[in-house]
Amino acid sequence: MASKPDWLKGIMPALVTPFTAEEEIDEKALRSLISHVLPHVNAVVPVGTTGEFVYLSEEEKRQVIDITIDEVGGRVPVIAGTGCSSTRDTVALTQYARDAGANAALLVAPFYFKPTFNEVYEHYEAVSRVGFPIILYNIPQTAGTHYKWWTAEGMAYLDNVVGIKDSSGDVPFMMALFEKVKGRIAIICGHDEIVMAALAAGADGAILATANLIPDVWQEIYGYVKDGKIEKAQERQRDIQRLVRIVVRCGSTQATKEGLRMMGIQVGNSRHPIMPGGAFRREDYEELRLQLEEVGKIRPRHIGYDLAQGKKVASAVPATPQTPRQVKDFTMLVGEGYAGPPDFEIAHVDLLIGLKDGPVGKALEEALSRPKPEDPSGKDLTELKIIYERPRTLLVPTVTVRTKKQARHIYENAVEGMVMAIESSLADGFLPQDALDDLVMIANAFVHPSAANRRRISINNFKAMRAAIRKAIEGRPSVEELLHEKEAARHPLRYAP
Repeated sequence: MASKPDWLKGIMPALVTPFTAEEEIDEKALRSLISHVLPHVNAVVPVGTTGEFVYLSEEEKRQVIDITIDEVGGRVPVIAGTGCSSTRDTVALTQYARDAGANAALLVAPFYFKPTFNEVYEHYEAVSRVGFPIILYNIPQTAGTHYKWWTAEGMAYLDNVVGIKDSSGDVPFMMALFEKVKGRIAIICGHDEIVMAALAAGADGAILATANLIPDVWQEIYGYVKDGKIEKAQERQRDIQRLVRIVVRCGSTQATKEGLRMMGIQVGNSRHPIMPGGAFRREDYEELRLQLEEVGKIRPRHIGYDLAQGKKVASAVPATPQTPRQVKDFTMLVGEGYAGPPDFEIAHVDLLIGLKDGPVGKALEEALSRPKPEDPSGKDLTELKIIYERPRTLLVPTVTVRTKKQARHIYENAVEGMVMAIESSLADGFLPQDALDDLVMIANAFVHPSAANRRRISINNFKAMRAAIRKAIEGRPSVEELLHEKEAARHPLRYAP
């Protein structure tokens, strides 16, 4: 029986597979990605779930394995994903990885037809005969087959099994692994949301989608746990918990790729049917960006604002490759933000930003000067309100306000969030201090009549307003983005396109 190798521990990214615009393997981008993560990791894992292995042909899988082994050049081990739905194909790809120079194979449970546990066992038994270190891979949320502790224990005794990656997020199952097979094979956490807890409980390491984005932070957490600094590890996991939750729960392949692109690392998009704006929604994009900013992966750079009568100001903002170096026309900037859950507490903000003496400023003053139409029933409580002075900001409710409860939700809870968003935009530079007396904003805000959770109303309006401000300043979405994502467009409150 093979013994657990000393190197099978630490932080290992489940590498994305970069594609060109024509959906071909992008070798240059893959090599750049490997160079990006290599200083911070203990091994790399190509052709896994995050690598979209189910969307790759057998030839492409071999190509990605070859490129990875060549680029790594022996600096860290390479664990090649070789799991296929049939035993024959899995054996063949595992043999290829062995002969190409990989250090081990990661084998997802046979999927789609949901074989019995005896069939799963015999599948791994056949692959074990290849004579190459293999790591079992439990990911029932995609494979459809969840190991039981007794099947995992049995497979751990196969001659060439050296580890198990558990991505189920099933903590009792992982605890059973510690009881049954710890010390015999490596136990690797594959669920980003519970890594610190898994390491503290005894896991040897982690194979993670988010290690493409923040391998250095994961290495900090791993080091803290090894050194017994559990409170520091807990604190660091809390710092990134929102980031990893977005990636894990919102289409990890596209989320990881777009996160890398925000950081300036171009890896393309996922293959169809996955597409931008689908499982990884636009509101998820805005939140992921903020989390990457908080951990220092998106850094400030100066942009210029060309205001009225030749006035120019500069501001340092956390910038992605989409952020313009110069915002030239403040006649009317348009931004939109949407945030949830839950459905009744969603926030939607349509925003105009413009010069005080321009069309937006004139529209604001005219709206305030118009008398409110008479309501014979006395039930219309809708008002237009100035909610901030610098920049002067007008709130226009989308829905007619008919009850005192609705009035509290829009004029207190939603406004609380919108004001926080304005102040955050002042702090991060998107609304520069030197431009505040020149600019005005009009925010058309939606609060559902059936909303109840005041905290979520506030938080969601904060997110929506902050996104709307940034998108207005940055000119997002671009025409190119709109054309690329038009097939993924969905009404957020409908189930059909």
